[in-house]
Amino acid sequence: MDAVVLTELEARALDVRRDIVRMLGIARTGHMASSLSAADILVWLYGAVLSVRPAEPLWEDRDRFVLSKAAASPTLYAVLADRGFFHRDALWGYRQLGSTLQAFADSRRTPGVDVSCGALGVGPGISLGLALAFKKRTPEPRVFCLIGTRELQEGSVWESLIVSVRHKLNNLIFIVDKNDGILDDGLEEKFHSFGWAAVSADGHDMNSLNGAFESLPSHCPRLLIAKTLRGKGIPSLERGTPAGGAGPRTTDDLLKELEGLDDVGTEEKPGRSL
Repeated sequence: MDAVVLTELEARALDVRRDIVRMLGIARTGHMASSLSAADILVWLYGAVLSVRPAEPLWEDRDRFVLSKAAASPTLYAVLADRGFFHRDALWGYRQLGSTLQAFADSRRTPGVDVSCGALGVGPGISLGLALAFKKRTPEPRVFCLIGTRELQEGSVWESLIVSVRHKLNNLIFIVDKNDGILDDGLEEKFHSFGWAAVSADGHDMNSLNGAFESLPSHCPRLLIAKTLRGKGIPSLERGTPAGGAGPRTTDDLLKELEGLDDVGTEEKPGRSL
């Protein structure tokens, strides 16, 4: 990844964070801290890794992305809008009745969403099935799955690891958004013991993410552990204040979050005022 691309992705990540804050502020609900922790990961994926066509969301040969960490659906929406899968004005209708952008991403409603998820631990199994089906195709699409740390306590996730190795699914890549202290530092070794290749990276550094991903061998299923901060970009949320969870957000809350994002201030967005 050259310096120009890196600078562009960093700027886009800041824009995505701004949009996440506005979306959740208007809706007065949503998982702010969890969404912000995944912003750099998804901007990097959609900007430098995934083979997709925003103007052709159902292109058959595209790579697939499965958001198993469904609490970060606002992040996926903001990134898809940034890439041009749908008009950015749609973001301001997040979680409204009839909106294409509901609490959890729905492939039947939202252009660019490949799989609907919600319950913890569902995504890895779906990703396994997709990767297995794509082994019969040429070219062979890759399947990427973003997993939250709490999902790794679900047995179905570990069952997926076993089956993936049995079928030599080298087109399957899991990414763990490691944004809390639930997991110890032995996660790489655990995945290695199942026959997966695994590596860790700074989930807020594009060079680190890209370098770690490129270092993984391509003959087996792969895991990228992205070490992140909940609420990344907003100092109060990074410190782990209660505001990091789900729940209603007042206009004052919203403005404070925006002020923490590089002096964004009280700028209004098209389609709806704050």
